[in-house]
Amino acid sequence: MENLGPDQKILIDAVQTRMPFGKYKDTLISDIPVSYLAWMHNKGFPPGKLGMMLATVYEIKTNGLGDILFRVKRMAAK
Repeated sequence: MENLGPDQKILIDAVQTRMPFGKYKDTLISDIPVSYLAWMHNKGFPPGKLGMMLATVYEIKTNGLGDILFRVKRMAAK
């Protein structure tokens, strides 16, 4: 049976990867404001891993779970 749980690697990558283009170029994906993520959500996230990271951060932030990103960032820095 396929593992349907969250992919922890996506969270770790989201707190370590910088946005490669656009208004928030060089900003950590996890630090992009929810307003910009909402705009991207409406336009369509890019394909691939970048889109997955952006969509994940968007869902976390819009559901009031931003503390998860803070915890992952703190653990990844150790």
